[in-house]
Amino acid sequence: MPVWCCSCSLAGHFRNYSDTETEGEIFNSLVQYFGDNLGQKVKAMPLVEETSLLEDSSVTLPVVVIGNGPSGICLSYMLSGYRPYLSSEAIHPNTILHSKLEEARHLSIVDQDLEYLSEGLEGRSSNPVAVLFDTLLHPDADFGYDYPSVLHWKLEQHHYIPHLVLGKGPPGGAWHNMEGSMLTISFGNWMELPGLKFKDWVSSKRRNLKGDRVMPEEIARYYKHYVKVMGLQKNFRENTYITSVSRLYRDQDDDGQDRNISTQHLQIEKSKFIKRNWEIRGYQRIADGSHVPFCLFAENVALATGTLDSPAHLEIEGEDFPFVFHSMPEFGAAITKGKLRGKVDPVLIVGSGLTAADAVLCAYNNNIPVIHVFRRRVTDPSLIFKQLPKKLYPEYHKVYHMMCTQSYSVESNLLSDYTSFPEHHVLSFKADMKCILQSLSGLKKIFKLSAAVVLIGSHPNLSFLKEQGCYLGHNSSQPITCKSNPVEIDAYTYECVKEANLFALGPLVGDNFVRFLKGGALGVTRCLATRQKKKHLFVERGGDGIA
Repeated sequence: MPVWCCSCSLAGHFRNYSDTETEGEIFNSLVQYFGDNLGQKVKAMPLVEETSLLEDSSVTLPVVVIGNGPSGICLSYMLSGYRPYLSSEAIHPNTILHSKLEEARHLSIVDQDLEYLSEGLEGRSSNPVAVLFDTLLHPDADFGYDYPSVLHWKLEQHHYIPHLVLGKGPPGGAWHNMEGSMLTISFGNWMELPGLKFKDWVSSKRRNLKGDRVMPEEIARYYKHYVKVMGLQKNFRENTYITSVSRLYRDQDDDGQDRNISTQHLQIEKSKFIKRNWEIRGYQRIADGSHVPFCLFAENVALATGTLDSPAHLEIEGEDFPFVFHSMPEFGAAITKGKLRGKVDPVLIVGSGLTAADAVLCAYNNNIPVIHVFRRRVTDPSLIFKQLPKKLYPEYHKVYHMMCTQSYSVESNLLSDYTSFPEHHVLSFKADMKCILQSLSGLKKIFKLSAAVVLIGSHPNLSFLKEQGCYLGHNSSQPITCKSNPVEIDAYTYECVKEANLFALGPLVGDNFVRFLKGGALGVTRCLATRQKKKHLFVERGGDGIA
């Protein structure tokens, strides 16, 4: 099986630049190199065609993005040279922010001080750039307003930064795998990406929106179409699976001590323009099912994997029995195939989030009795249902109402359609399809089941990083999770605090909603664009300028 490997430097094309070359000439040289060497392969490889990624072995990419969901798509859009500017007629409802925007109206948001613009803003993300970008795209959305974006977008091709976006499936990531019978939690316009309104896309497809919330498959189709209509296909490769991402060498620390310096790779490094910091290995699955290994080199890596790869487990006895599911698609497939039809015994659903509520609704609508177990009190203010307006999310409030009013008691025993068990946890599953529940007081109960669905969250699969990526989190002894232990990043560049030239965005840094993950693309793009300018200035001055 052939191995395609970018194992050589750019020396054949990228020589050491002289001080007579301008920033534009250097950049055009890079673009021409990619065009000359990759253009034919890109044209010969449609987005859905399964073939090897690159046969060229002389490229070190400025950026490799791992993950092709909305985070990766939005980052590719901005790396491709699309720049947001304040619209000429726009007036932001936040007068302080608007006055700041007016100060540099001639500059794109990418070229402005994000910390200055973000100061004083509040929103439903802990990342200030996410809040800033959201309020520019959806002003005062959390107050129920549907104001238009104050931004307009320009394609400035001289800002293009060559990159590849690697994903397991088609562009859209996990949205292609979500249960189709459920509405999205967010409004359709909150799911859209810059430059293409979701409603306009729906109208162009001659589909009618029955409400503001839409089905996941519609969102998945929109993301796939977005990559095509924005001309981003050349940057995307499907059916790719990453097995390792490792640093080849490190620059000197601030204290002057070298770490992990590889003489071999330092000798390979001949260009001031791109540093070969990262080696990315994996394989691409092709049409006949076989795997083609690959090896890429990159100066920067952006992690945009999301957190849906590995469903969280209870880590209890019997959890690996075949009647215990850990995702909605698994549960939905069992119902579709009729495996639970006519069952007298209830389905056990574990969890108090929206995915667990989806499972409750799915079972309820298919006349399958439900035992619903969760650790929290029904009055817990942190329950997600408390944050959702009843008028907009009636189905979830129906579930919450049942959680509150149809709880288990010794007198009532199990109810015919739904019984909740607040402040309970599962002790174990048994081979005879029984489960043992335990209350806070220690009281144990045994029930016979037709199936069990454990929906208590999920973890990203960062197995391709050292220590499974744990060292990147706020708590390096724990796995990375969206809520409790996100990747620790610089608040304005999204660069990992514990690893230079490695960036993270989206759910990995706590932004679980599409409307907020777009801020990560802004932060990363600004950081890379700023560094690129400094490098060009350094080269123009013959190495005596800004490093």
